[in-house]
Amino acid sequence: MTLLKPALIGMTLALAACGAAPDRYAVATPEVTEKLRIGFRSVEVREVSLPSYAAADEIAVEDASGKLVTDGTALWADSPERAVALDLARNLSRLTGARVASAPWPFEAFPDARLETRFESLVAGADGQFRASGQYFVGVSDGGRERSGLFDLAVPFDPAGGPQAIARARGQVILDLASHIARNGLR
Repeated sequence: MTLLKPALIGMTLALAACGAAPDRYAVATPEVTEKLRIGFRSVEVREVSLPSYAAADEIAVEDASGKLVTDGTALWADSPERAVALDLARNLSRLTGARVASAPWPFEAFPDARLETRFESLVAGADGQFRASGQYFVGVSDGGRERSGLFDLAVPFDPAGGPQAIARARGQVILDLASHIARNGLR
């Protein structure tokens, strides 16, 4: 019976560890230090499409072999597609001073432009670079010139900093994307 007690205690501790809630990490909004002029008074951020690994709740990291890995203990605080759309809208608003909101459009008057963003990648690399690449599309409601463009951005992060460093890097790369779209797609 005394041999059974340590084994039972060990199994109980292992089961308790399995039942522990994973940690959730919010993306901090980086400081906006520039103001940009765009050709629209209002912009709707309609759709943000992420690759399946980036849309998952688990924070994925690319290892040295290129494999995407998660450990199940680090989750994003919000649904990634929703969070990226909200961050993109907030950053565009702060950068431009325009009325920007994510879909569904909350105002009576229709927006002057609609933005869709499709990510090919949004990942923290083993090399300490958080990369975002893909394409954006700007639809114009008054029959004006519609636009599209590519983006390929990277910001450094400290891999030893864990999920907090990854969350800061994602926040910065989305701010950089908002600036890129404002300069190249919304003028």
